[in-house]
Amino acid sequence: MNKIGVADYGMGVWEGGAFSLEHRLAAVKSCGYDGIEVLRGRSTEDMVTKSALFRKMGMEFISCNVADDPENTFRCAAALKCEYVWLNCGKSTRDVPYDTYIRRAKEYVKCAADWGMKCALHNHLGTVIESEEELHRFMNDVPEALLLLDIGHLAAMEGDVKGVITSYLDRIAAVHLKDVLIKDASVPMGADNWWDRLEFREFGAGNIGLDIPGVVKHLKALNFDKWLLVEQDTHKREPVLDLAHNIRIMKEALS
Repeated sequence: MNKIGVADYGMGVWEGGAFSLEHRLAAVKSCGYDGIEVLRGRSTEDMVTKSALFRKMGMEFISCNVADDPENTFRCAAALKCEYVWLNCGKSTRDVPYDTYIRRAKEYVKCAADWGMKCALHNHLGTVIESEEELHRFMNDVPEALLLLDIGHLAAMEGDVKGVITSYLDRIAAVHLKDVLIKDASVPMGADNWWDRLEFREFGAGNIGLDIPGVVKHLKALNFDKWLLVEQDTHKREPVLDLAHNIRIMKEALS
């Protein structure tokens, strides 16, 4: 059975930050979610304190980040039994040469493996790996890496979401789900200012024909049993309203 969580970036955008982890967890739990994707902390001690709060509230996390410090993140992820860490091997914008990014990614993956940790690539607009072609190339060149698949970013680049899922089923660490609303089609696909072209919204608010229930059903048919993560970057109302709406759709598709 899949667990359903929240990648809570958009909640922070709406609220202006994460001012209380307890309040954030309570809001997510009230909507029926199992947890939040990433536990973030300032130090090892902070990570232990926050992980205890997750456990106390009956919530889970599957990855962590300690002050963007890779080595400490690897250590804490191993100690806290995280399923993966994000691949975060330095600057990753479109001006970074592919070969440079791959060299750094391989080193990052190797160092994480010293702690028994797997690294997951998050495909993202504006980064070295944004198109389906680039994603296939990366997965071939760094076979030890997992994929934190974001269907919104892939669909925004007209990628074959179901095809990618089928191709990398055994390497998908988790899936980010969001809808895509094109705001200004005059901004070209893949532009550096991609945020002027589109917004990532609640399920059903998009206009590119992204069939989120169909994607979830496809994952279920393939017996994908990892986390499904709602990540809505842009809220136009209180996030709990969108989160409750999104999880209803998710559960219907999984039933």
